[in-house]
Amino acid sequence: MVRAMASTSDRPGPLARAAVLDRRGVLFRETALETCERVALGAAWTLQPKRIARLWPLARLWVADLTGSDRGLPQPEDARDDSGLCGIARDLSPPTLIAAYRRGLFPGGHTAPVKWLSPPARCVLFFDEFHIAKRLRRVMRQGRYAVTFDRDFERVIKACASRREGRWHVTWITPRIMRAYAGLHDAGHVHSFEVWNEAGALVGGGYGVAFGRIFATESQFSHEPNTSKVGFSVLNWHLARWGYVLNDGKNATPTIVEMGFRMIPRIQLQLHLALDGGDAGGRPGRWEVEASADVVAGWQPEQIHVAE
Repeated sequence: MVRAMASTSDRPGPLARAAVLDRRGVLFRETALETCERVALGAAWTLQPKRIARLWPLARLWVADLTGSDRGLPQPEDARDDSGLCGIARDLSPPTLIAAYRRGLFPGGHTAPVKWLSPPARCVLFFDEFHIAKRLRRVMRQGRYAVTFDRDFERVIKACASRREGRWHVTWITPRIMRAYAGLHDAGHVHSFEVWNEAGALVGGGYGVAFGRIFATESQFSHEPNTSKVGFSVLNWHLARWGYVLNDGKNATPTIVEMGFRMIPRIQLQLHLALDGGDAGGRPGRWEVEASADVVAGWQPEQIHVAE
């Protein structure tokens, strides 16, 4: 059985804090070549025939932003196209980001500038519908992987931004975005999950935003087969156990759909945000794992027991 690493303090001292900032300075950066590659791939992604029509609404929005005086958060209903383009994200401070998520907005975009997005439909998980495939359950029962929370956020977000082996990877997770979510992590709203192999190497993980009783998954990565699924299953078990009502996966992917995520209209999500996205509920502070992967492998989601 792989053993989890020792816990760290919720409030690091000055020396530990300085070490964290130094580490971020090293990890949250790009070489000139990496920047050029990201911009080129982002442009190629945007200029595909099925997406090129979105450039005109973006151009108009960008001009309006440059010439206008109102830089507040847009309304989700103001989306200009099916991508959910609502506005230009100038301010990525923790208070603004949390206010945006509570409104149903999130930042994104593979080409500059960063945009506020709110697609007309969202792919979400209601925890009693979560599905763990039999093959994944077998992997989780083998005890080859340990899962932790909030243990190495910096390396997790860096890995999510980095190229995937054997294929091109278009990312919007720039150094600026890394720093923005690091600020939310420090404020207790962003949480990471880490998956460690028997040699103690970080081989999978992901991160997302928690506000009220809503969790919004941002990104995941795997360096060994199924590792992000192992960690994601452990995360969703805890979210269900801790009384969260849904996990917003944003856009549908084969991986999350096979795990039980499904599309709902934006208006339905906004109802949940109004009821459960405020300050009440949730899990404040740094998170700790309460059940290992082999325990979660036996999870029957319809038998969810919420902690008091």
